[in-house]
Amino acid sequence: FAADDLQGVDALPLLPETERRLVVEEWNRTDAAAPGDACVHALFEAQVERAPDAEAVVFDRDRLTYAALNAAANRLARRLRAAGVGSEARVGVMLERSAELVVALLAVLKAGGAYLPLDAALPAARRAALAADAGAAVLVTRGPGPEGFAGTIVSPAEADGEDGDDLGLDVPAAALAYVIYTSGSTGTPKGVGVAHAQAAAHCRAAAAVYGLTPADRVMQFAAVGFDVSLEQMLAPLSAGACVVLRGNEVPTPLELARQAAEQGMSVVNPPTAYWHQLVADPGALEILARTVRLVIAGGEAMSPAAARGWATGPAAGVRLLNGYGPTETVVTCTAYDVPPTLPEGAVHVPVGRPLPGRAAYVVDGWMHPAPLGVPGELCIGGTLARGYLGRPAATAAAFVPDPFSPAPGARMYRTGDRARWLAAGELEFLGRRDHQVKIRGYRIEPGEIEARLAEHASVREAVVLAREDTPGELRLVAYVVGGETAGAEALRAHLGETLPAYMVPAAYVRLEQLPLTPNGKLDRGALPAPDAPAAREHEAPVGKVEQALAEIWAELLGVERVGRGDNFFMLGGHSLLAVQMISRVRQAMEVELALGAVFEKPVLSALADRILDLRLARFDPETLARLAQLVREPGAQTA
Repeated sequence: FAADDLQGVDALPLLPETERRLVVEEWNRTDAAAPGDACVHALFEAQVERAPDAEAVVFDRDRLTYAALNAAANRLARRLRAAGVGSEARVGVMLERSAELVVALLAVLKAGGAYLPLDAALPAARRAALAADAGAAVLVTRGPGPEGFAGTIVSPAEADGEDGDDLGLDVPAAALAYVIYTSGSTGTPKGVGVAHAQAAAHCRAAAAVYGLTPADRVMQFAAVGFDVSLEQMLAPLSAGACVVLRGNEVPTPLELARQAAEQGMSVVNPPTAYWHQLVADPGALEILARTVRLVIAGGEAMSPAAARGWATGPAAGVRLLNGYGPTETVVTCTAYDVPPTLPEGAVHVPVGRPLPGRAAYVVDGWMHPAPLGVPGELCIGGTLARGYLGRPAATAAAFVPDPFSPAPGARMYRTGDRARWLAAGELEFLGRRDHQVKIRGYRIEPGEIEARLAEHASVREAVVLAREDTPGELRLVAYVVGGETAGAEALRAHLGETLPAYMVPAAYVRLEQLPLTPNGKLDRGALPAPDAPAAREHEAPVGKVEQALAEIWAELLGVERVGRGDNFFMLGGHSLLAVQMISRVRQAMEVELALGAVFEKPVLSALADRILDLRLARFDPETLARLAQLVREPGAQTA
C-alpha cells in the first residue's frame, strides 16, 4: 500500500502468505503430470493389445470385444480417410445410442478427425445449424443428413470391406479430438473444442479417481450431445473396462436398477436430477446396491437431504461422488466423496477438490485468491479445452492467463460460478454470477431461448428466467411482450422447432411491458410468478387411450386425477418426465411417440388423439376407415 497510496483499499490482497499458499498450492497438488503427447484412441489401442478378447461394449444383444471394436473402428476410419477426413476435420456423427455409435466415435479419432455428436433427438434445424457452425464436411449416419448439408455422407455399412488393422497414423496430440456445443448467451450455441492431449489426460484422471479397472462395467447414461457421454465411453475403454449402453429412452429408476443388475454394472453416472429420483425409490436402490460399487452424480447442485437419504438407505455401502465440471474444463474437473454423514446444518453438498492435472482457484474481482469461507468466482486451471470454435474473442474472455501457475503460457477458465473454500479443503458451489442456469443437469443460457422467442412474429420482447416457485422444482418461465395472437402452446411449438426439449419453457406469462428499475434496466425481481392453472371443471378422460394416458400422467406427476383438458406442463411436467412418459406409453400402448409431440400437443385429449393416429396407422386403409369413427366416439371400447 505504501508503494501506491492511490490504490483502493478493496483492491489489496487479503490473504496472509500461509493461507495463500494453502488455497493456491497445497490444495492444488494433484500429483499428476501435465498432458503429454497421448491421443485418446492410443489409450484404447493399448488395452486392445493387453486383452483383445475382453468385452468392450454391450448394447442390448450386441456385444463387442476389444479386438472386434478396434477392427470395426479401423474399417470405418479408413472409409473416413477416403472421404477426406484428416487432422482438424470436423466429422458429424448422427447415430442412435448403440455399439455402432462407439465404433463411429473411435473411427473419427483414429482417422485424425474431430468428433461432433449430432443427437438424433434434437430438432432437425438445430442439427443442421450445429453442423454448419462447426464446418463439418463429413457426416456419419444411417439415413439422410440434416437439411442443407452439402458434405459427404458416410454410412457405417460402407466400411464393411475395409482393412481392420490399426491405421498407424501420427495424429498430433494438439489436434482437435471433439467438439461439444453448449447453450450460448447471444442466442447462438458455442462449440467447445477439446484436443487429444487434454481428452487423454482427462481419461487417465477420471480412471484414477473412479478407480476404473478391467473388472468394471460402466453404464453409458448421458445423451450423446453432452460431454459426459464421452467420459462414460472413453474413460472406461482407456482403462480396459466394459461400456454398457443404457438404451435410447430414459429408464425409470427401477428399470435402470434392473438393467444394472442384469448386466452386472459396477459404475453408474446419472445426472443429479435423475439421481434425486433414484434416491426416492428404495426398491431401485436395493437392486442397485447388489452390483454397483460407485455412483457419480453431476450436472447441478446435489440435495443434502438426498445425500443423507442415500447414506441411510439401502445403498448406504455404495460409494457416492458429487462431480462438477463445465464443458470448457473437459467434463469433470472436481469431485467430492460424499461421506456417510453430512453436518445437519449443511446447505450445500461440496463439489470437492480438483482431479489430477487440474487446479482450482476462488478469486475476488481483482483476481486475488479469496480467503477461506469467502465467496468468489471459481476458476479452473490445468487440463482445459482449446476454446470456442471460431470465436476468438469469446475464447480470450473466458480462457485467461493463469497468474498462479509456474508453467509458461498456462491458462485458466473463468467458470462464472460462485464458490468458496471450506476449512477441510473442499470447494462449495454457490450458484452462478450471471443468468446461466442448470436445470435437470442441462446447462442453459436463457439468452438463447429469448432470441428464439423474439423470432416469433407476434413477440416484441422476451425474457426467460429459471424460477423455483415450488420448493425443489426449478423450471423455465418465459415472459413475453406482445404475443397476443400466440398462446403458450403456439410459443412452445415454435421453440420446439429449433431448441432441444429441455430448453423449452414450461410456463409463459404475457406482459404489457417489462418491469424496469429506476435506472431503466430490467427489474428481474419484479417479474411475476406464473399464475396457477385456472381452476376448471374436471372433465373425465374419454375412451381407453385417454384413460390409460391419464393414469400414466397421474403416476408420473404425483396428482390425484387428470382430466382430458389438463396440460402436461401446467401440471408440473418437464422434459425428463416427458421422456419417462413416452417410455410408459410405449409399454402400455405399443406406440412410438416422438418427444416433440408432447410439446406440440401437451393437452391430454390432443396427445391421446396423436396416439390414436399412430395406432390406427398400423391398419390397412379399409380397416382404418371402419375403425376411425368408432375409436373416437366417447366411451368407445376399441382402440
